[in-house]
Amino acid sequence: KTSNRTSGRKSRKVSEYGIQLREKQRAKFIYCVSEKQFRKYYDMADRMKGITGENMLSLLERRLDNVVFRMGVGASRTQARQLVNHAHFTVNGKTVNIPSYSVKAGDVIAVKENSRNNKFFEQIKTMKVANMPKWLEFDPEKLEGKVLALPTREDVDSQIAEHMIVELYSK
Repeated sequence: KTSNRTSGRKSRKVSEYGIQLREKQRAKFIYCVSEKQFRKYYDMADRMKGITGENMLSLLERRLDNVVFRMGVGASRTQARQLVNHAHFTVNGKTVNIPSYSVKAGDVIAVKENSRNNKFFEQIKTMKVANMPKWLEFDPEKLEGKVLALPTREDVDSQIAEHMIVELYSK
């Protein structure tokens, strides 16, 4: 006898919990944060006024490694994180090497003076910045950017269902 099953396993419907967990894992992966960090962002967002899920995405978007990525300096969040770790950036004139540093509206993020002659940053001066979020501005000539406002839900282009994450954590 031959059965119609191909792998011998029945495909089961993914539970609500499974869907929520997958969404949380996706968000963690996108922003390159650990479980512990992610939980802290959720707790901070929960204490803030407004919608918890949107607050959480705003907090994640404000991470320095993400801002460097959004300004087009890093090709990926991972690369941006490494550039921040190696102390190539200043925030308002002070060197910052913490990828999770949270930027505020009005902060000026610039490539450090002694890093500007680096081949990597020389290439950025000639590049055109594509699809810059409206809450940021970046001048490739000066290798300097500014946080114009705090990011809102509309500014987050990642397709994250943040309400699923909030439901998961609020159990």
